[in-house]
Amino acid sequence: MMQDSFFEEKKRYHEVVTFRVADQDYCFDLTSVREIRGWTETTVLPHAQPYVKGVINLRGSVVPVIDLASRLGFGHTQPGPRHVIIIAVIGTQTVGLLADVVSDILTVDEADMHPIPDIIDEAVRTYISGVLIIDGRMIRKMNLGRVLLAAGRDAA
Repeated sequence: MMQDSFFEEKKRYHEVVTFRVADQDYCFDLTSVREIRGWTETTVLPHAQPYVKGVINLRGSVVPVIDLASRLGFGHTQPGPRHVIIIAVIGTQTVGLLADVVSDILTVDEADMHPIPDIIDEAVRTYISGVLIIDGRMIRKMNLGRVLLAAGRDAA
């Protein structure tokens, strides 16, 4: 019985990567991160959605790069040498996410996760699954699967 409670206790904690987009703090599960790269110029695709910066060559694979600021409605990012591309994998889809900077990798307790208030518009819930409160900071937990799924629907 003691061993079962040990495993149940461990399930409460998970690791997240935290990053900044448009001077706002976000995170998502570290298990989705394949790598973090410095900004690389993209190859622009004609008629792509406005939030798609283009594609990059990632060791022989063509990977789309999504401007998270644009995707979240904060306007377009003018990337420079300090920006990063977070290479994330959701299911079988690999995508690059343009962010201002990666802040940290944190081990968080599910008890630190708070739901989005009911009064907040449903559109917000499409991209944000909750808010972490850590050391006085409020970090929005991005629902990466929905960001990518919504991006795929826009392309259709």
